[in-house]
Amino acid sequence: MSVSTDSELEELRAAVRGFLDAKSSEEAVRKAMDSTPRFDPLVWTQLADQLRLPALTIPEEYGGDGFGLVELGVVLEEMGRVLLCAPFFSTVVLGVRTLLACGDHEARARWLPGIAAGRVTATLAAAEDSGSWDAAMVSTRAVPSGEGWTLTGRKSFVVDGTTADLILVVARTTAGPSLFAVDRGAPGLSAEPMDALDATRALARLNLEAVPARLVGGEGLAGRTMSQVLDTASVALGAEQAGGARRCLEASAEYARNRYQFGRPIGSFQAVKHMCADMLVQVELAEATAREAARLADEGGPEFPVAAATAHACCSRAFVFTALENIQVHGGIGFTWEHPAHLYFRRAKSSQLLFGGPAVYHERLLDRLGI
Repeated sequence: MSVSTDSELEELRAAVRGFLDAKSSEEAVRKAMDSTPRFDPLVWTQLADQLRLPALTIPEEYGGDGFGLVELGVVLEEMGRVLLCAPFFSTVVLGVRTLLACGDHEARARWLPGIAAGRVTATLAAAEDSGSWDAAMVSTRAVPSGEGWTLTGRKSFVVDGTTADLILVVARTTAGPSLFAVDRGAPGLSAEPMDALDATRALARLNLEAVPARLVGGEGLAGRTMSQVLDTASVALGAEQAGGARRCLEASAEYARNRYQFGRPIGSFQAVKHMCADMLVQVELAEATAREAARLADEGGPEFPVAAATAHACCSRAFVFTALENIQVHGGIGFTWEHPAHLYFRRAKSSQLLFGGPAVYHERLLDRLGI
């Protein structure tokens, strides 16, 4: 795995920020929210061809660049900062991390090169109507059929589920929860968009009626794979949340400096100062926990599972807190649905709930601590 220096990470951040400032303005985000698919395919192609971001964490033997979660965290902080509408989290975080964790070399060799080149998008379909990502809760069934398998059941809250070329589905066999690969055009598969609070991250419900599928990894091993994927995905989501929280703080500070009441900037009033100071504390804590967890992941530190669960809890709390305080600092204009502060609030709330919500991630932290 390649290791970047601090200056290289800053160069990466500057390159990604420059690209996203040009391609993911508020106007572009709102346009993508109302479009089908809910992202700009041209921007996705440029993101792959010019910056090679889908290839960032894929090992070199599969056509990637071989970097780790530290570099991915920098990219996700910048994407969270501008609420990028693109299948990056579903493909590079959920799809790639699942393929890397499954231990199936043939599956990796089949799909990772296409993802690295930006030609294939992917996602992970684990949760069902309950919203739980616990593999033990899966009711979707897989039965042998000829030389392959068929899947029957329903999946919900699938990120970019209507557009992903490759869908990795967790389904139950007689050996327990197992992982399967399904092509987007497979017979018996239908996908419908879900009406969610946050329109910047597309969610879908999948219906599977005897859908042909390929077993990925061993039968009954999806529980172990999902545990690893949730740890790394929590860190990646935390980085994205930290970026969004940082942008909320920047927007509040800018407004507090330039908005005048009673002949002085509102930032000079103690109540507004305290809100901005509390936001800064939350943002710094979120960035520190996400970056430390990413470092431990890349170094293979035994503390990583605890650090990942800690980052998930801290970053979720920080993003929701700063998004709410950002609305408060902006006063009356901040309370209108049309104001960009609400885009960040909706993303903050949906991200907090993406892997099950506060009760689940606090329970996961206790589990990783052995309590």
